[in-house]
Amino acid sequence: MAYDRRVTSPRFANRTPGHYDLVVTAFVGLLLISNVAAVKLIQFGPDVEVFGFPILPIITDGGAILFPLTYVIGDVLAEVYGLRGARRAIVAGFVMSALASLTFLLVGIAPPAADWGNQAAFDAILGFVPRIVLASLSGYLVGQFLNAWVLVKLKERSDERGLWARLLGSTLVGEAADTTVFCLVAFWGVITGGTMLNYILVGYVYKVLVEVLVMPITYRVITLVKRHEPTYTTAS
Repeated sequence: MAYDRRVTSPRFANRTPGHYDLVVTAFVGLLLISNVAAVKLIQFGPDVEVFGFPILPIITDGGAILFPLTYVIGDVLAEVYGLRGARRAIVAGFVMSALASLTFLLVGIAPPAADWGNQAAFDAILGFVPRIVLASLSGYLVGQFLNAWVLVKLKERSDERGLWARLLGSTLVGEAADTTVFCLVAFWGVITGGTMLNYILVGYVYKVLVEVLVMPITYRVITLVKRHEPTYTTAS
């Protein structure tokens, strides 16, 4: 029997055209970074009260630096890929955040090496992450789904017109739900009363302002993704 010297070509799956995978990667990455950064509360300004309500200091958390950008990318997902595409990314973010929380929890309870003296520091920062992640996931699921749902529903009425209204309207609704749920779950019992209200309002206003300020960039990103997404079609 003759030996068959033919070499078969290796098989690989075809890469899906478009940029959906890159958008989802950025979305999930920003979410994970924000979850860890949110452990630290940040305070700006002296103590100032007006009619007994604390106006200053401004209190927020480290997650506020990048987290608003998840809503910017969420807008891109909903606008370009629809509710189904946005939902898939939101679920991916949920799963990876839950995995990160579980990993930090297991590493935290694992016995430290005899010559490693940073257990207290690890617990002080990453030991608090499970609660932050629970808060983030709770607010994130409500906020992101509302953000995507509002944007898609508005688009069904206006088609390609009025993008600014979709972006702003979805942001106002989604960020309100997200910020309120996150603040209450993450820091209830840590900060209370007027300080909690300050924290919620400052966080909400800040996130909305960030999205408004970067809206021209959001416009540009959405336009580029639509242009380079082979499956995207618009009405003539």
